[in-house]
Amino acid sequence: MFLRIAFSVLFLAFVSESALRGQNSDTRFGKKFPKLESLSTGEWWKNGSDKNLNVPRNEVVAFALYTHSGNTLKLSAQLYPLLPDESREVRLQMQDADGKYRDVGTTNVIELGWSAHFRIEPWDRTKDVRYRVRHGDEAIFEGLIRHDPTEKNVIVVGNLSCNSSRTPGSRASIVENLTALDPDLLFFAGDQSYHHTEHTYGWLEWGKQFRDIIGNRPVVTIPDDHDVGQANIWGEDGIEATNPQGPSGGYFYPPEYVNMVQRCQTWHLPDPVDPAPIKRGITVYFTRLNVGGIDFAILEDRKFKSGPEGKIPKQGPRPDHITNKNYDPASIDLPALELLGERQIEFLHLWGQDWTDAAQKCVLSQTAFCGAVHLHGDENNRLLADLDSNGWPQAGRNAALREMRRAWATHLCGDQHLAVVVKHGIDADEDGPYAFTSPAIVNTIYGRWWLPEDQQAGENPVAGSPLPWTGNYRDGFGNRIRMMAYANPSKIADESGRGDGFGVARFDKKAGTVTFECWPRFSKVGDGVVGQYPGWPITINADNNDGRTAVGSLPTIIAVDGGFPVVQIIHEPTNEIVYTTRARSNRFQPRVYLPGSYTIKLGHEIPNAMTIENVEVFAGDDSRLIEFGKK
Repeated sequence: MFLRIAFSVLFLAFVSESALRGQNSDTRFGKKFPKLESLSTGEWWKNGSDKNLNVPRNEVVAFALYTHSGNTLKLSAQLYPLLPDESREVRLQMQDADGKYRDVGTTNVIELGWSAHFRIEPWDRTKDVRYRVRHGDEAIFEGLIRHDPTEKNVIVVGNLSCNSSRTPGSRASIVENLTALDPDLLFFAGDQSYHHTEHTYGWLEWGKQFRDIIGNRPVVTIPDDHDVGQANIWGEDGIEATNPQGPSGGYFYPPEYVNMVQRCQTWHLPDPVDPAPIKRGITVYFTRLNVGGIDFAILEDRKFKSGPEGKIPKQGPRPDHITNKNYDPASIDLPALELLGERQIEFLHLWGQDWTDAAQKCVLSQTAFCGAVHLHGDENNRLLADLDSNGWPQAGRNAALREMRRAWATHLCGDQHLAVVVKHGIDADEDGPYAFTSPAIVNTIYGRWWLPEDQQAGENPVAGSPLPWTGNYRDGFGNRIRMMAYANPSKIADESGRGDGFGVARFDKKAGTVTFECWPRFSKVGDGVVGQYPGWPITINADNNDGRTAVGSLPTIIAVDGGFPVVQIIHEPTNEIVYTTRARSNRFQPRVYLPGSYTIKLGHEIPNAMTIENVEVFAGDDSRLIEFGKK
């Protein structure tokens, strides 16, 4: 299975590159796009010999990214453009027990994007191993393949996005802080580059900024709109967009360019769970990754989403911006509209039921499932709703959140520039999962603010918060959200007041909690809590990612073998899976939200070992017991 998927991905890359090999930058993408990737293609060394690309030849291996899942290690190496007479061969070496480096893989660089890719099977995830990526005799990038940290109780994730190219240069303060925090996983949610038509140039710029930390731990990078050259993306299953602003739906630049971006940024992720390309041969990458017992679903929330132009009534100056205060949110929530698409909803549904080696679950995606922003771009531009967010279409948003809720999954994302923590509501206030949107890494010109027009706190504001506008609200689409914290810019023109920085999520497996931290760009993590944005840190119970009000409980489940069972609850009158979760001890009492009878399914990794049907709800203290497992 893995080999078949890997072959299909590499075949698409080979076909794209073979078809284009030898063509210069004026024809590589056709006459319509003469300047696309012009800095790194054709006779690039003659195109001004940009010093950022024409590096000393012993520095041509720029950086590497990896993940490991199951028994498979996948590693992508990024090179600077090579000269015509230079070898295209790239080698991967691993350090053995004697301290010597030995070749474990050889591959050729893919010239469109200048990336090289390695798959090592079987891979032992229990050991730390140092590695080198080599080109020729002198060019080397070194890093560390970390073991899967299953022994750690707290798994730390860095949450980052939106790396404005208008502020070039190092990201030293962020890298220093991340190094001090030593995350087990780094998640870059998109917009790693804003160079639009020069992804390779921008990707190398990003890699140079973060190379000191990304090569030493698993990294998830997923491209967003600016990475593939668009202002916004509504991918609409891969159709061709009419312009790079994107509201017609689809991708504006050629599939070869889109696939190059995705290959450079996502090849190192675990293989896609459903690898079939979308229209025009555009590849997919949505998948899952387990790090230290936290099971991450990695989504492509733009890829299947419907474009708004021509499909819904225009309610503002742009097809995607709503400013008409009298509009009816139901008028834009039409049955034919897609958000995640059927394939990803099915993925989430199955992922939520499989708890193999998992203590908690988390969804990673590009953007937020709500419109938690009022002011866009500057403090005078108030939008009622922005269709670029996952708050629209509302039915698709609710379907996605229901699948997250069924798995008691937390959500991490980026894109919005404004850092927020919200608790979603689906059918009632606060009945859905928690979500943390990271701040922009560097927020040069496009600030966003949370500022209710009446400047009033919502219902049930956060007790003790220093922020004035917390509590329950409706966003511009009518979606229910509880605002828990926000990090508004103080002054965009001031580099220290833009509201940028990075987020951290700490998953405590024993306590079943997640702690969100939000650090300003120029902060020092050694300062502790006072160094974070006001309103953070925030600790939530993962159990409360399902916030529905219980009407009663079912019998207490006791794992007599001392294990932590996987429990699935099914409401028999509707045949709906209410939730599937792993207990945090050998005792678990299921709560339920509707009257009627229930089926309980139990297992060790998936709920397939024991089934009890026709279990009635008990409204008071339920003393009934169900024993599971062997003594």
